[in-house]
Amino acid sequence: MKSVVYVVVAVAAAAAGFAIYRFGIAPQATHEATEPAVLAAEPVASETKVPTELPDFTLEDRDGNKRSIRSWQGKSMIVNFWATWCAPCRREIPLLREIQKTNEAAGFQVVGVAVDFRDDVLKYADEIGIDYPILMGEQDGLDAVTSFGMGSIGFPFTVFTDNQGRIVLTHLGELTQPESVVMLDAVKRVNSGELTPAAARTAAATQLQELKPADG
Repeated sequence: MKSVVYVVVAVAAAAAGFAIYRFGIAPQATHEATEPAVLAAEPVASETKVPTELPDFTLEDRDGNKRSIRSWQGKSMIVNFWATWCAPCRREIPLLREIQKTNEAAGFQVVGVAVDFRDDVLKYADEIGIDYPILMGEQDGLDAVTSFGMGSIGFPFTVFTDNQGRIVLTHLGELTQPESVVMLDAVKRVNSGELTPAAARTAAATQLQELKPADG
């Protein structure tokens, strides 16, 4: 009997946590700033780091079928965590569509992971014509984000992997076109064997720093 009670309490706590995020914090994050919308998360140990490989998680696709993020074997993944209420997320979707269109032949695959209510996601995706795959979830969507070792949850959050599923780069905040060029090039150099993921991160960091406007 105790085990049943514990399960009920755990489920209720998870649901309450997502409700607080969705109805309490999320509406406050619809501003038009370029900074990511940051949400509170469970504390993460200080030694936690971004994993070296894409974590395996399973969420529902548009058809309501469960699908693993690792379904796209052999693809260089661009996994974009977003929500319909997040203004920076909405603004970068046209860029993600363009990235998919122009890099599909090179083996890249954009997948949007919507941490939001299913009906809201489907309605918005149809309205703006998202044409790359979408996975979606509420509390399980939040769990997917935290599997990347983040101490807080910010949207949009984008992960770039090579064609072996190794994480090459991560990006918190709205992705710009110049930034995407640097990151895609880094992944391509890893895929070709020119650079290791670590070396690609170092090279990309230098190039991304050069894109930032000088102070003053």
